[in-house]
Amino acid sequence: MSRPAGGGASYRAVLSLPHARGLFTAAILARLCYGLLSLPLLLTLRDATGTYAVAGPAAGLFGLISALLGPARARLVERRPRALMLLAAGYAGMLAVIALTGELGAAPWLVLALAAAAGLFPPPVGPLMRSLWSDLAAEPQEQQCALSLDTVSESTVFAIGPALGAVLIGVWSAPTALALCAGSVLVGFCALARALRSTASRPHSRPRSATDPDRSNGTTGQRPLRRTGFLGLLLLVLGSACALGVEEIAAVPRWGAGTTGALLTLCSVGGVAGGLVYGRRIWRAAPEQRLLVLGATATAALALLAAAPLLPVAAAALFTLGACLDMLLITAYLLVDQLFPAGARMEAGAWVNTAYNLGSSLGSALAGPLLDRHSSGAAFTAAAAAAGSGVLAAAAAGRCSRRLPRARRPWTTATSPGPRSVD
Repeated sequence: MSRPAGGGASYRAVLSLPHARGLFTAAILARLCYGLLSLPLLLTLRDATGTYAVAGPAAGLFGLISALLGPARARLVERRPRALMLLAAGYAGMLAVIALTGELGAAPWLVLALAAAAGLFPPPVGPLMRSLWSDLAAEPQEQQCALSLDTVSESTVFAIGPALGAVLIGVWSAPTALALCAGSVLVGFCALARALRSTASRPHSRPRSATDPDRSNGTTGQRPLRRTGFLGLLLLVLGSACALGVEEIAAVPRWGAGTTGALLTLCSVGGVAGGLVYGRRIWRAAPEQRLLVLGATATAALALLAAAPLLPVAAAALFTLGACLDMLLITAYLLVDQLFPAGARMEAGAWVNTAYNLGSSLGSALAGPLLDRHSSGAAFTAAAAAAGSGVLAAAAAGRCSRRLPRARRPWTTATSPGPRSVD
């Protein structure tokens, strides 16, 4: 990573922006349901059918449909903001129905159908918030700090959510915990909708300059996947997430479940620490260069673990991987803001999330056969190869955003970046 050039905006200053504190708090409440969901959903599906043979594929189907349709839901909310609460109501309703099947039982085909239907509705929190931060933060360093804070809060929710879900299951039951998740959907998104109504800032509200990409690069109406360099960015995110998915599974037979849990907690701590430090600094390198350096650093850490699969090396490697992943995501979101006009930013940000989720799922799916046929060492090597392949793909795609107009590249100097250009 290029040497930082000194301190940037503060998190206190970001939260002091008009309406920022209310939106930030509401977004945490809205995200809580996603952090809680995984274990209550899986165990409720098992209770409904009596077997993991149906519950596992049903949960996987839910995750796959949710990830693949994320960009479409983000595009819908960006164009029709009222759809946010309709999606939230549909999502809460489907989770409540699945919770009821956990109490009453259901045929396998019905459980699969309900899980698939629930995957249609999860409302976009991250893409919406990142679009709003883009509107609220007037200067590039403020935006970097805001996106770092947003990513760290999301990582924290997903770190503590499974533990909280397990507590709810222990106190009551999996179906009851899932019903509480459904209730948290309504509470969280009602709070978010109220915060959105209280501010005049909306997606598309930031005035556009003559150098915005929709005017200078002919991207008006262009779908994100057609944007030069964007596919490389997605492949880098996918490869890094795939590496983490492999590591999460491969560490269990090597060091045991208890030690693996501690290692994954260390990975989450690395992500939070990396994100907080990253957001406060002014970096010399442009974000597309930082993206490649972060991917290469994660690959190097994983390659070291593959060469020397020792517990201290694993701790250092997973801490580094967690830090690099969060910083990589923040950088990807910064590039989304640079590459796309306001009307396509939410969809593009959702594609970043989709790439990460698909990569993580792919890594988990690949780790099992690798461990059955080879060893944890082979899985560690595969994780490093996945991360490295993402870096090579991004480099081959033109370093993700190489053709950005000069006026949209405020990150390349070590001096004060100055305000964003507006009409």
